[in-house]
Amino acid sequence: MAASSTQTIPLILASGSPRRQELLASLGLEFEVMPSHVDEDVPAGIPPAQYVETLAARKTRAVANRLASRSHAPALVIGSDTTVVIDGEFLNKPADEAEAVAMLSRLQGRTHEVYTGLCVRHHPSGREEIAHSITRVTMRPLTEEHIWRYVQTGEPMDKAGAYAIQGYGATIVQRIEGDYFTVVGLPVGLLAEILERFGVTVF
Repeated sequence: MAASSTQTIPLILASGSPRRQELLASLGLEFEVMPSHVDEDVPAGIPPAQYVETLAARKTRAVANRLASRSHAPALVIGSDTTVVIDGEFLNKPADEAEAVAMLSRLQGRTHEVYTGLCVRHHPSGREEIAHSITRVTMRPLTEEHIWRYVQTGEPMDKAGAYAIQGYGATIVQRIEGDYFTVVGLPVGLLAEILERFGVTVF
């Protein structure tokens, strides 16, 4: 990874997600990975935008608090959270194959929304910006056999909504309206806007 000439502060990604790491690396920025390991329970009935923003902020603050115990050197912590919403219900990572099949059976042939929340926090000042992005995704009609074959690839098991648009899941998505990277899990355009307000530009 080559650092941007305008990157003057270390970046820390509060996520162990390989997808988010790849997307951040694609911007040419150097960063450290520090998974947050936070409790992801939130109050029932919370709106989707607030849900993903709450969890993104929780992840970011957990890592920032960890930094506070070891250093006062400036850093920017980046946290993100993604969920799939259909009929007002959140579809997060499936617990098992049966739940993955149930999620995909519900999504197939229909349009759903993907919400990704972002939080960027400056350490040690505590200044932070929180935002979210929404993309509408239409999945093509799928047979039970097709769904089962996809689940057997293992790809759905750690993905919100039980599919990965950047993997085999690309073959079951018919159309998207909005930002592709929101569906992957890190809306890089929105992130770049926020980072610029902290003095970090991509190019």
